[in-house]
Amino acid sequence: MGRKRISQGSTFETDIGYSRAVVDGRWVFVAGTTGYDYSTMTISGDVVAQCRQALANVDDALRRAGSCADDVVRVHYLLTDRDNFEPCWPLLREYFAVALPAATMTVVGLATPEMKIEIEVTARKPRGKRKKR
Repeated sequence: MGRKRISQGSTFETDIGYSRAVVDGRWVFVAGTTGYDYSTMTISGDVVAQCRQALANVDDALRRAGSCADDVVRVHYLLTDRDNFEPCWPLLREYFAVALPAATMTVVGLATPEMKIEIEVTARKPRGKRKKR
């Protein structure tokens, strides 16, 4: 199986030169994904709203790759303020409830001042057909 690249139409992908996700065999690598609504290139000032949108963006990339949240094995959370992490926990706990991936949180500076959280995941698609829940 070859390599497949997935784009979500973000201007960042074009300007910087990367793919939102890359599928290589059963592995799915989703790039660091922020809370931008890529259809409008807007972002909320609220970290929980950014987290919700970032997860929606990650989810879209995973599904387009033939995967889902249940397949995630590794997640990196990048935040600009450590105090913004705990308010996001309920969303993260719900989204990763089945996968319970290995996780790391780091406090960093992100590409633009309005970005408060970025989420990067690695998933491994299951062999065969998935049972529907």
